[in-house]
Amino acid sequence: MSAGERAKAKAEQVVGKTVRKAAHAVHKETLAAKGAALEARGRMRGAKEQAKSSFKR
Repeated sequence: MSAGERAKAKAEQVVGKTVRKAAHAVHKETLAAKGAALEARGRMRGAKEQAKSSFKR
């Protein structure tokens, strides 16, 4: 897995989690859903890169 893609995936996860928790705190459910989607996209990006690197071996 390339370091740049790994960092991008982790950053999306962290930002998504932060947005989700902050939105829940102020009762903004639409924004919380967007944060959850961003977090999930980061997890999927990480899984894609993990799968790509396992096929390269």
